Amino acid sequence: MKYIVCEEPYRLLIKHKPMPELQPGEVLLKLKKAGVCGTDLHAYEGTQPFFEYPRILGHELAAEYVAGNSNRFNAGDRVTVLPYFNCGTCVACRNGHTNCCEKMNVFGVHTDGGMCEYITLPEAYVINGQGLSYDELVVVEPLAIAAHGIKRAGVTATDTVLVMGIGPIGAGLIAFAKIAGAKKIIAMDVNNYRLGYAKNEQGADAVINPLEEDVISRLREITDGDMPTVVIDATGNKNVMNDAFKYMAHSGRYVLVGLQKEPLTFSHPEFHKRESTLMSSRNATKADFDFVITAIKSGNIDVTTYITHRLSFDSLAENFETLMDSSRNVLKAVIEFDA
Repeated sequence: MKYIVCEEPYRLLIKHKPMPELQPGEVLLKLKKAGVCGTDLHAYEGTQPFFEYPRILGHELAAEYVAGNSNRFNAGDRVTVLPYFNCGTCVACRNGHTNCCEKMNVFGVHTDGGMCEYITLPEAYVINGQGLSYDELVVVEPLAIAAHGIKRAGVTATDTVLVMGIGPIGAGLIAFAKIAGAKKIIAMDVNNYRLGYAKNEQGADAVINPLEEDVISRLREITDGDMPTVVIDATGNKNVMNDAFKYMAHSGRYVLVGLQKEPLTFSHPEFHKRESTLMSSRNATKADFDFVITAIKSGNIDVTTYITHRLSFDSLAENFETLMDSSRNVLKAVIEFDA
């Protein structure tokens, strides 16, 4: 069986190992597609927190159910994977917050992931595709992260939402903010292609490129001086995250979906006088996955424009670095195992 491993930063290798053996409670899956996530790119360049090498990457997965002692699946079923393995006993798990388990083990980050021809994992983390295509299933995980972020923000019809960073998760944040009924949605990015995508494909009401215009002045103009009531970071960029404290309306909420290794710094008087709310949004829950699948099935989310680049499994190692080239306008790249 072939697999791809990130041996160290900037070094991916195709290797071979025996087929995995099923253990009690596990199922065997044949990989069909895997999405390339920002986490994978950061791991490749050596900037991903909570990461050790060597590691098999991959946690955005669409697969075929092959075998296992299961009453829920039949051979040939299309499935996706909930890649957040939780302990079930810590205070977060006991209170239903399995996405931020104290002993979180993320498939493809803390443990070897899905860039393999076949994988085994506990059946509890396999999600029925409910008839979705493999292209649809491979984007469920990043969309679930976006759905969780909007749920954390508590977006309502009175909110003006600023989404910073228009990658796949940022695009999903716009889509789910619309489903939540946000009054106005503003997209911010330094890439004009992604801003065009946010406006033309996702329906953002306004866009801002901070390299070309003053962000605060533009936000005041768009919001008639009110400023956004919800600010969501999907960049993971320290400077962007720090600057965004100034973008909130009084009584506003700031949700950190992006992840940064360095400390955040902000003016407490400015934060305090707004009675601001700061929160993080980590991973997603099974309920978020179910919500996304229902949204795709109902037509409320159209994923046809999400996948912009495709690579065959056999060509991935030699072409992976091209996905980091901003001139290629990559939104979501997908690895195809049968290509």
